[in-house]
Amino acid sequence: MIERIVLASGNAGKLRELRRLLEPLGIDVIAQAELGIAAADEPHATFVENAIAKARHASAQSRLPALADDSGICVDALGGAPGVHSARFAGDPASDARNNRALVDALQGIADRRAHYYCVLVLMRRADDPEPIIAEGVWRGRIVDAPRGSGGFGYDPHFQDDETGLSGAELPLARKNELSHRGKAMRHLLARLGSLACA
Repeated sequence: MIERIVLASGNAGKLRELRRLLEPLGIDVIAQAELGIAAADEPHATFVENAIAKARHASAQSRLPALADDSGICVDALGGAPGVHSARFAGDPASDARNNRALVDALQGIADRRAHYYCVLVLMRRADDPEPIIAEGVWRGRIVDAPRGSGGFGYDPHFQDDETGLSGAELPLARKNELSHRGKAMRHLLARLGSLACA
């Protein structure tokens, strides 16, 4: 059974969330930066390939099991863009405000505002793991022009959830975690880990 795992991310929020979720399973989560591991390149065209690359890199450098995620927002009318380029849709330096402005501008005059957030989580037990655990989650909604709410991050102020009619930035955190792409992916991953622990 896995007792310690390295998170292939420098995101402090993700680290806190994963520690809280994995602790009941007796799994200690450590950030790759704490081990002196630099971020991996993300050159691929798909979320799953980028997540695998990040997990493999962290596992190879740490010699520990590694968990990585890759996620973003996909807009129907833009052919799935920003997609894997969500974090830098408006270019460098990366900025939520600039990315949101670029997205709203790209949709001017377009009636179809359907969009979804997508997250894939990859757990590799070792760098050459032939059977990585892969879990995914989707959160469906639409893009709105005017930002709403003060919570969340990324595209949340412009992403209106289909179920509640609230933006991602208006939802209370607990409710957002129930609905969100990352929350769904994590629950799938935890179910897989739980089944392995009982096997």
